[in-house]
Order: sequence, then structure tokens, then C-alpha cells
Amino acid sequence: MLLTTTPHIDGKTIRQYHGIVTGEAILGANIFRDLFAGIRDIVGGRSAGYEKALAEARENALDEMADDARRLGGNAVVGIDLDYEVVGSGRMLMVSATGTAVTV
Repeated sequence: MLLTTTPHIDGKTIRQYHGIVTGEAILGANIFRDLFAGIRDIVGGRSAGYEKALAEARENALDEMADDARRLGGNAVVGIDLDYEVVGSGRMLMVSATGTAVTV
């Protein structure tokens, strides 16, 4: 499955448009990650726990979107947009991926 944020894929011709596809992932932030992130905020540095959770949520959303495209008969998704939101009083992270399923 080819995935791209661009409206086309260089060297490929879009033969059919199948429609909009989406994928969402919501991950809860656990208390230990929150604790260590708070410490990092005080002393500076990056929060590896949150970075890992963010990467996992993004991959899950993209995988779900790709599965949706396959169900529609597509072999690629173009024009992908990723959105990130904090929900549930800051205790959950939501990543949504949206794009257009196509056959190239």
C-alpha cells in the first residue's frame, strides 16, 4: 500500500478514485509516563514515553486507513492528512489519518 501526503505519486497514474478513507487511534497516557514527562518538563529534555506513544498512535491510524483503502479496492492513499488531538481531560491522545483511496 503506497501512502503519501501529496495529491499524486510521481511516476504513477491514478486509474481510479475509490473515495475518502480514515483511520483513528486513541491511546491512553499511563501514570508512569505522566510522572516521567512531568520530571522531564522540570529538568528539560524529551519525553521518550510520549514520543513512543505518539508514533504508535500514528502507525495505528495509518494502518487502519490503509485497511479501509484495501476494502474499497485501492492500492494507494493520496492526500493524507494527519491530525493530533488530546481528549479526555488530557489523559488520551487521538491521532486521525484521512486520505483518498486510489488505484495506481
